[in-house]
Amino acid sequence: MNMTLNNDWYTANSQYLLGAISLVRQTLENAINGQQHQPLKDIQPSINFGMSAPSALEQLCTIFNLTEFERNVLLLCAAIEIDSSLGSLCAQVLGNMKLAYVTISLAMKVLPAADWNAWTVDAPLRHWQLIQMESGITHTQKPIRIDERIFHYLLGLKSQDERLKGIISPITPVNFLVPSHDKIAQRVAAIWTEGKEGQSLPIVQLYGDDFTSMQAIAAAASAKLGLQLFAISPIHLPKDINELNYILLLWEREAILTNSVLLIDSKIDELEMAQQNVISQIIEKINTLLIITSRERMGQGQRPLICLEVHHPTRNEQSALWEITLGELADSNHENIKNVLVNQFNLNAPTIEAVCTEVRGKLAEEKGEISDIQNLLWDTCRAHARLRLDDLAQQIPAKATWDDLVFTNVQKQVLQSISGHVRQRIQVYEKWGFAGASGRGLGISALFAGVSGTGKTTSAEVLANELRLDLYRIDLSAVASKYIGETEKNLRRIFDAAEAGAAILLFDEADALFGKRSDVKDARDRYANMEVSYLLQRMEEYQGLAILTSNLKDSIDTAFMRRIRFFVKFDFPDVNQRKEIWQRIFPKDTPTNELDYDKLARLNVAGGHIRNIALNAAFVAADVREPVMMKHIKQAALIEYMKLGMMLTDAETSGWV
Repeated sequence: MNMTLNNDWYTANSQYLLGAISLVRQTLENAINGQQHQPLKDIQPSINFGMSAPSALEQLCTIFNLTEFERNVLLLCAAIEIDSSLGSLCAQVLGNMKLAYVTISLAMKVLPAADWNAWTVDAPLRHWQLIQMESGITHTQKPIRIDERIFHYLLGLKSQDERLKGIISPITPVNFLVPSHDKIAQRVAAIWTEGKEGQSLPIVQLYGDDFTSMQAIAAAASAKLGLQLFAISPIHLPKDINELNYILLLWEREAILTNSVLLIDSKIDELEMAQQNVISQIIEKINTLLIITSRERMGQGQRPLICLEVHHPTRNEQSALWEITLGELADSNHENIKNVLVNQFNLNAPTIEAVCTEVRGKLAEEKGEISDIQNLLWDTCRAHARLRLDDLAQQIPAKATWDDLVFTNVQKQVLQSISGHVRQRIQVYEKWGFAGASGRGLGISALFAGVSGTGKTTSAEVLANELRLDLYRIDLSAVASKYIGETEKNLRRIFDAAEAGAAILLFDEADALFGKRSDVKDARDRYANMEVSYLLQRMEEYQGLAILTSNLKDSIDTAFMRRIRFFVKFDFPDVNQRKEIWQRIFPKDTPTNELDYDKLARLNVAGGHIRNIALNAAFVAADVREPVMMKHIKQAALIEYMKLGMMLTDAETSGWV
C-alpha cells in the first residue's frame, strides 16, 4: 500500500476499534442491568466498510486462528487500556469495586460463546502471549492485560517488541546485487516458495568469507517475497534454555505479525561451544524462516540445512560495480583506473561504494586540490581491505626502498622479478590464459633464508613499498596450535582476510612449521603434516604475495621447496658490504664526526645489528650533546654484543678511540 492508502486504512482501523469499544461499554452496562446484548462481532459489517484491508483485530484473529470468544477477550482487554473508565463498569459487573479490571470471571460472565479452553497455556491467547495474566487472589480473579506489542498492533502502529530490541535489528535491502549474488537470492526465494505445507520450514545456510554480501543476499531474497529481514548475533542469544525458548516465542510471534525472516550472522567455528549449542537448538526448534551465514559449511543435524556457497563478486562484476560507482571521479582516465583497482583488490559492492563515498568526501574537504585520484582511490581501497587483517596479524610500515638494501645484483634481480610477478599476475594469468582451468599454482610465494639481521624483513618492506601494498607479519609459532584443526582455522582466517587487498604476507620463522617432514608415528604427526600441506595449498591459491622466512634453508623439506616459486638467500655480509651498510645507516640529519667506515666494517655483525648499534650510539651521543663518534659506537657495540652473547674483540675495535 502507498502512503495515502496506509493513512486511509489507519483512520478506518481507528474508527473500527472505537466502534468496537463502544459495544464493549454497552455490553458491560447491559450486564450490570441484567440485559442481554448482541455479539460484539456484529460491529464488523458497519465499521469495516471502505477499509483497504481487514482491521488489525480481524488480522490477528486470522493469524492466530482465534475463536469468537478469544477475539472478544482481546477486544475487552484493549478497550480498558483505551478507556480507563470501563474499569469501574468491570467492578460493578463483578460486584467488587476492588476488581476494576478484566478477569477470567468477568470475561466468562459478559462475553458470548464463553469457553474455558481459551485460558489453557496451549490456547492462542496464552501460548502466543497475546494477554498477560498477573498475580491475583484466585486464578479467576487475576488481572488480565493485553500484551503491549499486541496492543500496538491493534492500534495499527508499526513497532517492534521492546523485549527484542537490542537483540534483533532490521536489515535494509541493498539497491543493487551483482548477477552471481542475485542468482543465489532468487534460489533462496524459490526454496522458501517451494516449501511444502505441513513440513518443517526449510533452513538456508549461506557460507563463505564475504559476510556483507551474504547479508545483502538474504535481504534481497526476503524482499523478493515481500518479507522483512531481521538479524541477530549469537552473542545476544541467551544460553539458558528457558530464556532461549521465550525469545524464540517472541520472535516467532513477531515474524508472523510482520512477515519476517531471521538471519543469524555467525562465525560458528569461532564461537564458544555453548553458543554453538544454542544455534543448534534454534535450528531444531524454530518455526519461522531462518537463514544462517557462516564461514564454513555446517554439519547436518536432525533437521537438514540447504547450504549455498557465496563467493566474492567476480572480476567482471567488480569491474561493473566500479563503472557504476566511480562516475565523475575517474574522468577521462576511467578505464585505466577501473582496471588497476579490479586487478589488485577483491571487494564487494558495499565496500566499493564506501570507497567512492570516502574519496568524494576527501575531495570535497580538499576542495578538489587532490590531483592523483588513482592513488587516492588505491590507498582508500587498501584502508578498507585491511580492516579484518588488522586483528589477525601485525602490520609493518613499509618505508624501506631499494637504496636501503646492500645486496648482490643477483639478489636484487630476484626481488625485482618478484615485484614484476605481482604487478603482472592478472595480465599473465587471466588475459594471457596461464590460469587455465585451475587456480592451483598461481600464488606467488617466496622463501627468504638467512641468519637474523641479514635483511629478510627489510626486503619484504621494499617490495611492499614498491608495490604500494600493505605488509603483515604472521608469527607461525603463534598461529600453530596443539589442538587438531585449529592451526588450519587460524591460517584460513588470515588468508581469507588478506584476499580483499592481496596484502603481502610475511610468515616469520617458518622453521616453526616447515621442518623436515616428520615420520608418521602417531595422530599428532599426521596432523602436523596436514597443517604444512594446508599452508602450502593456500599459498598456491593466494592472489597476493606470501613470503616465508627461515634462518636456515636446509631445515626446509625439499618437497616443500618445489612448491615455492622464488628463493632468495641472504648471506652474511662481507666486510665490503658491512662498510656500505655503515655508510648508509645514519640519516642525513644525524650529526657525525670522524667516523672511520673501514674500521666500523670490522664489526662482525649483520645489517640488522648494525642498525641497532647505530641507533643506540645516536642516543648515547645525544645524551651527552655530542655528534656521533667512534667512542659512542664502541659503547653501543658492546651492548649489542652482550645481547648476542658475543665478545667484542680488540681486533675489531683496534684504533677506534
